[in-house]
Amino acid sequence: MNTQSEISAEIAAIKPDPSRDHPDRDYPPYRSTTLRHPKRPLVVVQDPDAVELTGPVFGATDVTALDHDLTRQHQGEPLGERITVSGRVLDRQGRPVRGQLVEIWQANASGRYLHQRDDHPAPLDPNFTGVGRCLTGPDGEYSFTTVKPGAYPWRNHVNAWRPAHIHFSLFGTAFTQRLVTQMYFPNDPLFPYDPIMQSVTDESARQRMVATYVHDLSKPEWSLGYRWDIVLDGPTATWMEEGR
Repeated sequence: MNTQSEISAEIAAIKPDPSRDHPDRDYPPYRSTTLRHPKRPLVVVQDPDAVELTGPVFGATDVTALDHDLTRQHQGEPLGERITVSGRVLDRQGRPVRGQLVEIWQANASGRYLHQRDDHPAPLDPNFTGVGRCLTGPDGEYSFTTVKPGAYPWRNHVNAWRPAHIHFSLFGTAFTQRLVTQMYFPNDPLFPYDPIMQSVTDESARQRMVATYVHDLSKPEWSLGYRWDIVLDGPTATWMEEGR
């Protein structure tokens, strides 16, 4: 495995391309793209109307009033710094996108996912599952209450740690319209060392992935507040992960 300095040098050697935000699907510093990126032309769907009939669905039940609060899904309180993440989902003209399914998933405050493949030696939290969902409101607004996730190692290279982040998934009217991205927290010292974030070579696009601390969104004696608006397309769009 390459050392951290070698990975940093690889990242620095890749020159930003202001004309596009999306990285190449085969991005050398992000090791797993070598195995995961498509090597054949995409398959053209012959009957797109049939594909549009297959979702999305909201799971076993409809979205409930408590699904957005990841701190109230168990009998006890989860450990960690409680936060509120709020924002709006907008189109390229700045118009609200209403009634859209927004899902999140994340590690717990110790940097551990509730997943059988996560064997990071950090404690699991019996009161934190790490998933939530909601529907956008009339102004495109959404809001989640959760705990700030911890950084975690991911074995991409020696001493590789992911910055704290929350995964977001947004649905349109069909699964083929699903968009996935990550929200980061301001001033994280791990940003320069993270090949996933640095694969977005345009600095302004990277900054659109970082939430802003807003003191007015903080709730006294309860949670710190972050704002993160999501723009679905256009020149100021939030960067989304392409299929690999």
